[in-house]
Amino acid sequence: MNYNSFIYLCLSAALLTGAGCGKKGGDTPDPTPPVVVTPTGPSQVAFWLTNTDRTALFAKQKNVLNFGTTSNPYSTITLDTARTYQTMDGFGYALTGGSATVINRMSASSRADLLRELFATDSTWLGVSYLRLSIGASDLSDHVFTYDDVPGDVSLAQFSLAPDRTDLIPVLKQILAINPNIKIMGSPWTAPSWMKSNNSSKGGTLLPQYYDAYARYFVKYIQQMAAEGITIDAVTLQNEPLYGGNEPSMLMDAAQQTNFIKNNVGPAFAAAGIRTKIIAYDHNPDRTDFPLAVLGDATARAYAEGSAFHNYGGPLADALTQVHNAYPSKGVYFTEFWT
Repeated sequence: MNYNSFIYLCLSAALLTGAGCGKKGGDTPDPTPPVVVTPTGPSQVAFWLTNTDRTALFAKQKNVLNFGTTSNPYSTITLDTARTYQTMDGFGYALTGGSATVINRMSASSRADLLRELFATDSTWLGVSYLRLSIGASDLSDHVFTYDDVPGDVSLAQFSLAPDRTDLIPVLKQILAINPNIKIMGSPWTAPSWMKSNNSSKGGTLLPQYYDAYARYFVKYIQQMAAEGITIDAVTLQNEPLYGGNEPSMLMDAAQQTNFIKNNVGPAFAAAGIRTKIIAYDHNPDRTDFPLAVLGDATARAYAEGSAFHNYGGPLADALTQVHNAYPSKGVYFTEFWT
């Protein structure tokens, strides 16, 4: 597969509470343990393990693992350094509101140890290089909110990041102090309720008369996060736009998103000098017609950097390949896999 961009993000209620990346709907047996080769020097492989029986929860292993000639049950992977394919924007997780709350309530020393283990980029640590955030609340926040819950505030005079100043922003600043080059993607679960067809945080669609205001909502989010020293590398315009059953959530079909990108968000970003990437779709691989429709519009395609996928309800690799082959200059992102 030849992808321009591919991000592995694992969404969990708390970043390290035993949840890992796996198959939705059931666990699969652990693979045969790796063969341990008698070393002639320091271990060449750093190995973190989470077991389904919870005897190890994202724990760094002491095994000494080196490359050698000892046979093992795994396929041989040959790295051809002379041949390149896709570039990678990064690998990482979602930092949910719930995760931020749990992390921020740790002792200062434990929190520092955890964040260093996750985000430090020297060879002894994991070096997470990408984070996905919710723009406003997700269904893993402790309450529902957006950044402007004042009905009718079309000018967005009351827009405020205040709900995230208690936990999320402080944790992000600590992460950035460890790894200032980490990339961050933002994804909204809903627009403010007063902008929606059902005046509710759950379901409903964005009313056309608020397309412009909601585009400026993204602009304000990016600008105010930048004022906090937090650069938003990319945004998707709606988490799971074809499912309105989460609290919060919002529906946005391909035609609506195409219109929103080409007539509102794209021009608003351009007018404000914002270089944050606009990523389409952000839902399951069984509906490639959605990102293909957005990218099929020449004006929307000029603004959209690529499309994002979750790993439920369809063959992910096939979907990414199909969309990549149709638009090889556009990135494809893997943004969510929940266990």
